[in-house]
Amino acid sequence: MSLDGLGLTKKTVGIVVAAVVFLVLLSTFLTFRRFPGTVISIAAEQQAGDADAAEPNRQGKGRQGGRPTHKNPAFGQRKKERNRMVAGQIEQRAVSDRDVLRAMRTVPRHSFVMKYDQRRAYRDHPLHIGLGQTISQPYIVAYMTEVLKLEPNSTVLEIGTGSGYQAAVCAEIAEEVFTIEILEKLAESAKKRLAELGYQNVYVKAADGYFGWPENGPFDAIIITAAAGLISPPLIEQLKPGGRMILPLGSPFGAQTLVLVTKDAEGKVHTQRLLAVRFVPMTGKVAEEKGRRKK
Repeated sequence: MSLDGLGLTKKTVGIVVAAVVFLVLLSTFLTFRRFPGTVISIAAEQQAGDADAAEPNRQGKGRQGGRPTHKNPAFGQRKKERNRMVAGQIEQRAVSDRDVLRAMRTVPRHSFVMKYDQRRAYRDHPLHIGLGQTISQPYIVAYMTEVLKLEPNSTVLEIGTGSGYQAAVCAEIAEEVFTIEILEKLAESAKKRLAELGYQNVYVKAADGYFGWPENGPFDAIIITAAAGLISPPLIEQLKPGGRMILPLGSPFGAQTLVLVTKDAEGKVHTQRLLAVRFVPMTGKVAEEKGRRKK
């Protein structure tokens, strides 16, 4: 082969290589123009995966909580009693929300009562939990929860943690539950109990519930588990438009009625009386305000 022929061959190879490179670049360019989000989406998915790996329990609101784990042995105990409780005490009284019924079948009520009362944990009445406080009758817990119409992305404020049972029931349905207990001892024990049971989406604070928890509001739902003579204005402010609040309203030593408070899209508040109840009194600022009004 002559030198001239060899030169021609090298030139030909060069042209072919250049053509291939050009076609590859052109194909990539056209693909990106047709699907401009492809490369960005892959990068975004990678970043999301890295974030999930670093903080597997982070929720939409950026807090540390997560759904209840149900790993504690208590969830596997006394299931038949819970099923009987739901069938006989709750469903027969027309509570029909499937999420509420599931939550009532799931939460181990015997973990939220005094040791000497554990045998009576699934009976149809409230029980004392110490310091003059009670855990509500199972039907009332289910009824109040159903009235709130909780969704999986709901944020709930509870006033009156007690032993933590109502908070646990709400946490089975809602995304997050913020619960306030004025008695520090009860708040501490409820916080410990809920953590042991795996309720990572419940946040407990020892404080006066009259003022609510404004830094974590507004809330989709507010539930008050102690009787008050008036509705706290700060709680009304912390209820979202479209939100629902339920509370026992009335005298601690007289007639009490469960009242549903709703706020419409314009911020106007509406109330509806539901049924007669008996709750322990709400203490703190709300009691002082009631006393001032009487004077």
